[in-house]
Order: sequence, then structure tokens, then C-alpha cells
Amino acid sequence: VQLVESGGGSVQVGGSLRLSCVASGDTISRYCMGWFRQIPDKEREGVAGIESDGSTSYADSVKGRFTISQDIFKNTLTLQMNSLKPEDTAMYYCAADGPCGSLSADYNYWGQGTQVTVS
Repeated sequence: VQLVESGGGSVQVGGSLRLSCVASGDTISRYCMGWFRQIPDKEREGVAGIESDGSTSYADSVKGRFTISQDIFKNTLTLQMNSLKPEDTAMYYCAADGPCGSLSADYNYWGQGTQVTVS
């Protein structure tokens, strides 16, 4: 499966962004999906995950601010990010086929990433 993210950019503190990840080559309903982020010299961090039944999981740092969702018909994964903070600044990656119910980065398919900058 191929994944392409979009929607990143620069935003002020307290603002919102909506990231999208369009999948091709297979249907996302087959996989557990996730959003991850990474800053230079740091390990990739799990942000949010979603299972095929719609169950979601979030990192404590984003609970109540970020929402992960999926549109099976559009084969698209989305991350709505509200009340953004400077510490949310990172490259954000979409991933498919990973450990369901876990924010471990042990996923098989990754997008190229989209940069989010909050200042």
C-alpha cells in the first residue's frame, strides 16, 4: 500500500490543522493505521492509532486535542489537530499495517511525511 500525506504547514499557537493521508494499492480497512511524528535526533513517536472497527488510541500529549478518523470509501486517514502547541512541531507520518491498539512504530508501510510547525 502506498501512502501520501498532505495538510501540513505553519500555524500559530492555539490554531488547527487537518492532515490527510490518501492510500492506494490496497484498502485501509484491512489494516490498523496510525499517525506518528518525529523531530530531528529523536525517535519517531506514536500520536494516534485507529483499528478497522474504529477503535482509537492517542498519546497522552495529544488526548483531547487531536482526533484520528478514517474514510473507507475515500481510502483516507485523517488527523484533526486543534489547540496546537509549539511542542507539536514535527514531521508527521501516516502508517499502515501495524500493531493494533498500540502506538509502537512497528508498522510496515509509511508515507513520506508532512511538516507541521507551530509558533
